[in-house]
Amino acid sequence: MRFHWLPTLSEPFDRSQELETCIRRLWTLSGSACETEHNKSMDMGNQHPSISRLQEIQKEVKSVEQQVVGFSGLSDDKNYKKLERFLTKQLFEIDSVDTEGKGDIQQARKRAAQETERLLKELEQNANHPHRIEIQNIFEEAQSLVREKIVPFYNGGNCVTDEFEEGIQDIILRLTHVKTGGKISLRKARYHTLTKICAVQEIIEDCMKKQPSLPLSEDAHPSVAKINFVMCEVNKARGVLIALLMGVNNSETCRHLSCVLSGLIADLDALDVCGRTEIRNYRREVVEDINKLLKYLDLEEEADTTKAFDLRQNHSILKIEKVLTRMREIKNELLQAQNPPELYLSSKTELQGLIGQLDEVSLEKNPCIREARRRAVIEVQTLITYIDLKEALEKRKLFACEEHPSHKAVWNVLGNLSEIQGEVLSFDGNRTDKNYIRLEELLTKQLLALDAVDPQGEEKCKAARKQAVKLAQNILSYLDLKSDEWEY
Repeated sequence: MRFHWLPTLSEPFDRSQELETCIRRLWTLSGSACETEHNKSMDMGNQHPSISRLQEIQKEVKSVEQQVVGFSGLSDDKNYKKLERFLTKQLFEIDSVDTEGKGDIQQARKRAAQETERLLKELEQNANHPHRIEIQNIFEEAQSLVREKIVPFYNGGNCVTDEFEEGIQDIILRLTHVKTGGKISLRKARYHTLTKICAVQEIIEDCMKKQPSLPLSEDAHPSVAKINFVMCEVNKARGVLIALLMGVNNSETCRHLSCVLSGLIADLDALDVCGRTEIRNYRREVVEDINKLLKYLDLEEEADTTKAFDLRQNHSILKIEKVLTRMREIKNELLQAQNPPELYLSSKTELQGLIGQLDEVSLEKNPCIREARRRAVIEVQTLITYIDLKEALEKRKLFACEEHPSHKAVWNVLGNLSEIQGEVLSFDGNRTDKNYIRLEELLTKQLLALDAVDPQGEEKCKAARKQAVKLAQNILSYLDLKSDEWEY
């Protein structure tokens, strides 16, 4: 907007009149702006009550979204029922909002209902996901094992059997292979279950490895009798803790056990050991045992308040991934090189270094990290074996000589295995792929060919055939490992 109020040079200049005119115009403009803002404010303040109520409900629904997404329990859990009741209540609240036949309110109510129903559906899917049920079934197997082998042990049984140790290892391995597809609720459920079972394993192993000369004789000092009593209570608490972690004891709670253990520490702290070193050490050892048990009681809370269940950003996993990335680069260089023998020595040296890096990876007592490292070691070692076989075949060409027909037959198979292994190293698929089936058949044929070789009493040939069979079986196992779609 332009203002034409300045006087021309030819006109008489009345300063007071022009100033008054200017002020009047500015007031007019200012008033218009204020009126516009006031109208906007009135429009916002005049929002329909039904729309306001729907926005309030949506805000309440949004507040539990992360709880629903991360829900890792089952449909009979208290938290499931609590979330289900809350969301169902919000649906009733949405349904009760009066739209007065207005299209915009009807649309708003429809959107609010759809979002709430989406969360209800996700909650149900999390609790009833097939892999969540699989995790629960495996956990129930562990419960049965603990109920049969461990509870009797703490009730005066003889010892923990090898059957239990093997069974618990198998359960842990099966849990690490449960696929989560990156779904937060499944990762969390798997982590919770693994944490409990591994804690039981650690408690048992710690108890079995520990063979102290204690308890001390009560004749040594009056306080020894009290420490001995506390140690007996700690042993009982160990059994109670295992039963609690595995959900096979409904008569005890973690909170009560925590109070009992804390009370035992207080009793020990109050003892006067009169400067006796051996008694002080005895007391310290029992206190350490109690503190270990208290640490296991915090597992549930720790799992809920950290991202420990998501290993994608775990330091150890990142280190393993870095090693695997470099291993794949070396593999691609070897498979694509025009003159591979030139790379054999440097590649093997670097691969051995990668094995050393994997040995330094911290397992953090996590079976998933342990499995990730194991698989990474197999990947690197397989590539080293491939290079070793290629080198051996190259040397054999250079030093051709007369040899036993059976020995020659084994070398022919090894040559075939070398070519097949190169394809297996490049394979990237699953067990339904045609290429997987083809490679599996080729390896089976080589095993049959080795089985047909008659060593004719030649010890050297027997040893060579045995090594070739082992190599073929290792390549088959590696093919299975690459195709089982394992994840962290």
